[in-house]
Amino acid sequence: MSNFPDPKLNPGDEAEPGTPGAAEDICDGCSGSGKLADGSDCPECGGSGRVMRGIGGG
Repeated sequence: MSNFPDPKLNPGDEAEPGTPGAAEDICDGCSGSGKLADGSDCPECGGSGRVMRGIGGG
């Protein structure tokens, strides 16, 4: 059990940071800018422009 709180996941995240078989990727919702066309933060990535995605296969 960890002494650290669970990381905040955004709706576009498929896994927590550090999960084997997952890596950071550019958010599809904002094309990596972190902002929507109206200037608001992207809800998919929380304004970071990045999401965690599964990359493994097998």
